Amino acid sequence: MRTTRINPAAIALHIVLIIGACIMAVPFVWMALSAMKDLSQVFVVPPKWIPDPFVWSNFKDSLTALPFGQAYINSFYINIIVVVSQLITCSMAAYAFAKIRFPFREPIFIMFLATMMVPGQVTIIPLYLMMKNIGWLDSHLAIIVPASLLNAFGVFLLRQFFRGIPKEMEEAAIVDGAGRFTIYTRVMLPLIKPALSALGIFTFLGMWNSFFYPLIFLNTPEKFTVPMMLNLYRGMYATDWTLMMAGASIALIPVLIVYIIGQRYIIEGVTLSGIKG
Repeated sequence: MRTTRINPAAIALHIVLIIGACIMAVPFVWMALSAMKDLSQVFVVPPKWIPDPFVWSNFKDSLTALPFGQAYINSFYINIIVVVSQLITCSMAAYAFAKIRFPFREPIFIMFLATMMVPGQVTIIPLYLMMKNIGWLDSHLAIIVPASLLNAFGVFLLRQFFRGIPKEMEEAAIVDGAGRFTIYTRVMLPLIKPALSALGIFTFLGMWNSFFYPLIFLNTPEKFTVPMMLNLYRGMYATDWTLMMAGASIALIPVLIVYIIGQRYIIEGVTLSGIKG
């Protein structure tokens, strides 16, 4: 009869992780419960966690007080375009850095990765001037185009996968008469689906929560994304916290759905890229 050995270190680790998860969940629980309170209950001291009474109309009011429906449409189509564009551009660049030998490949790749260390606030002024000269201010193109063209993390993630693919598969395709583009589309891309899924999820979550660039480039409320629309609940003299929390709770639903569906791909993609690198 086999006996199960109890590992004290594993038990302690799980306890720490559970405590940490509970602490991280507190702001989300407070947000969801505050969305069902009236304004007088939000900042009661000591805090009153359970709403009394439950004000379910906050969710409806948060959608009707501002053009939230248009903001959802804006965020969704911007996210779809950026995700698809990044998967194309990042996979092509990653394939080139991993499988095609050209002069100064490694130094160029290192310089490309170095852009990850440059904060977006440093480049926002020249980017703003470029968008102004092109005439894209107060346009979704000012958000879509820069985000679609460059993602050093995405290139690095996919490059690690491409490097793990045996060279013999590429050589076999060349013997069969396949060109570079055929090898890339028909041989390589089907083999890196976990990494593509992980990158798509990361990109979607990042763009959905993006506030800085829409704040800089957009001025018309009808063109605002969801984070920008939520910010409109902050007035000059007062903030409608209940409607803001209700709107934030609704805005969180797509993020939760994407994460729950793609959690396996995120873990698989990041883990395999580390092993194969």
